[in-house]
Amino acid sequence: MTASTREEPPRSDLATGRRAAWRTVDLITAVMIGVAFGVAFIGWGQVYNVTTPLFAVLPPLSGLIGGFWWLPALVAMLVIRRPGAALLAELVAASVEPLLGGQWGISTLGSGLIQGLGVELGFLLFAYRRFTVVPAMIGGALAGLLETPYEWRLYYSEWAAPYAAIYAATMALSGALLGGLVAVALVKALAATGVLAPFPPGRQHAEQRRI
Repeated sequence: MTASTREEPPRSDLATGRRAAWRTVDLITAVMIGVAFGVAFIGWGQVYNVTTPLFAVLPPLSGLIGGFWWLPALVAMLVIRRPGAALLAELVAASVEPLLGGQWGISTLGSGLIQGLGVELGFLLFAYRRFTVVPAMIGGALAGLLETPYEWRLYYSEWAAPYAAIYAATMALSGALLGGLVAVALVKALAATGVLAPFPPGRQHAEQRRI
């Protein structure tokens, strides 16, 4: 192995130049991720209903479970590594949920747009060149912060500003941990199975096993 080879990072982790161009497999995968999580959202809605009484003393703490709802955006971006992957997957998930009878109806489309853009922004801050835990956590946190005003206006208009501020903090924290960290762990687990072989995480996993 030459010195120049050791110094250059693997090209499989970039989404720039020609690598930023969408392939058919990228589009299909983003949609599939969105559909899968759209179905999962129905179950997570029940988790929300069951845990809501636990936050009765301070309702804004319910934001601590919010990060799950932007997992499709985070997983899609970490797998596909193309600008727009997070937004597409999140919008698909937000479209599937109401079709399956989700309790929030078509208002989830607005959430999907906001959350997807928040995750995109987290990776845009690194020029779509880093797909590690740091941009994932930042993207998750930003999605939570951006989602807060939308939900405050739509669902919690009776809250005073301090409650909204607490909700923003818990949504950001949940986005970083339940969203960002969980997404990174999930993608690593999937890469280890070989199902992500056509994508950068799968290629990176294969490269690491050869070393």
